[in-house]
Amino acid sequence: MNILCTICARQGSKGLKNKNIKKLLGIPLIFHTINQAKKSKVFNKIIVSTDSKKIVNLVNKKVDLVINRPKNLSKDNAGKVPVIRHALKEAEKFYNKFFNIVIDLDVTSPLRVKEDIIKAQKLFKKNNNSNLISITKSKKNPYFNMIEIIKDSPRLVKKLKKIFLARQLAPKVFELNASIYIWKRDFLLSSNNIFNKKTGTYLMSENRSIDIDNELDFQIVEFLMKKKL
Repeated sequence: MNILCTICARQGSKGLKNKNIKKLLGIPLIFHTINQAKKSKVFNKIIVSTDSKKIVNLVNKKVDLVINRPKNLSKDNAGKVPVIRHALKEAEKFYNKFFNIVIDLDVTSPLRVKEDIIKAQKLFKKNNNSNLISITKSKKNPYFNMIEIIKDSPRLVKKLKKIFLARQLAPKVFELNASIYIWKRDFLLSSNNIFNKKTGTYLMSENRSIDIDNELDFQIVEFLMKKKL
């Protein structure tokens, strides 16, 4: 069973400039994910997909392989699945072998721990999922306090016949925490959709589920990580 770890890190960022290499506790953000992948001892190979020469120079000696991401997969509107699929294909060409499972670890989720990677992978195999996504309980609920504006009028995103007067009474909902994605090779190569009947979930706590998108997120993550030291 060959398991590939992909870490995708393109240059630049609109929400937080150069966030993938911004120093967190004294080391570039991407190093935290690389170190977690290594400590988990789950992977046969750990690779980075990037369009940045700076990132290439930073990680070249820390991972098994760096994939040069093409321009069409480096734009803001490029989907995550095609980027990971490209990385898988390039890795298989380079190593001349198939990887049965692909696990993508997002750079912007450094609060995960090695046990999350290990447990998610075991759950994926146990349930024979086609893919698995990591999730956390959502603070916002589309049945209670999430709205969209339609013709200048606010409306609940999800509406039921019954009115819920408290969030706790509404149906439970979860959100993707952008931490761990797992695929069987064949499913990754054949579908752009991450949701199907055999999609598994791995529930993570809120305090390990912050996805860094802006400076405030970064400061919160840094604060939480300092508390652990």
